[in-house]
Amino acid sequence: MAEQRAVRMYGLLAWTWIRAAAQQPVSLVLLTLATAIVGALDMAAILVMFARAPRIAGFEAPEVLFLYGTSALSFAVADSLFGTTERLGRHIREGTLDTMLVRPVSPLIQIATEDFSPRRVGRVVTPTGVLLLVVPRLDVDWTPGRVAMVPAMVLTGVAIFAGLWVLTASVQFVLIDGHGATKSVTYGGAFLTQYPLSMFGREFVRGVTFVVPLAFVNWQPALYVLDRADPIGLPWGLRFAAPVVAAALCALAAVAWRAGLRHYRSTGS
Repeated sequence: MAEQRAVRMYGLLAWTWIRAAAQQPVSLVLLTLATAIVGALDMAAILVMFARAPRIAGFEAPEVLFLYGTSALSFAVADSLFGTTERLGRHIREGTLDTMLVRPVSPLIQIATEDFSPRRVGRVVTPTGVLLLVVPRLDVDWTPGRVAMVPAMVLTGVAIFAGLWVLTASVQFVLIDGHGATKSVTYGGAFLTQYPLSMFGREFVRGVTFVVPLAFVNWQPALYVLDRADPIGLPWGLRFAAPVVAAALCALAAVAWRAGLRHYRSTGS
């Protein structure tokens, strides 16, 4: 019941912001197009790299674009849903979090829906188009398991990025000026997962697998879809661990957020 109410309140607040944004349709359309174009720059960088080399870390262009598409789509959806939680530190400094705490809606929902705009849809256009084009071109045996893994990895990727957004935002209850550091995990993680992790050192890959679980956004599931061996020899079963990792990370984020709220001391505003 509480979860249903939270989803309903999120939808109502998001719809309020959408209606406000729709009052200026020309501006909304232009901003949406600009967002889509900016989102395509990462894909353009990948294409430029392949103009100079036939493979990147042993992966061909369709395979790397598959990694880009799944990562960018997951991140775009998670960013649209929870990206504004990174503003928590600003709300604490300005005292506006105190106002949110006396309203009959979770502060997390209020911050997450802040300035919600349909232009956020522009972020999903490029990765969705890339996936539609590149998936049929992958040289793999499309078993039912691999077919099911593609939407599953996108959904679990959304959950992992959403968990990271909330978890890193929760750090700002302690480190109010930690906004820049949290971006290195969220935006940095999004950039990292667009490329084969085999580009990086063994210890680094272990770190983004077992410490900050970015490898489960798309790398480990993609190894199964692409029928590739793990370059550093991690257990085969990790390819299917993303749902468990996503659930654990979201649970940890929820605990961290509640602990932050419990120990928060009002600014007195």
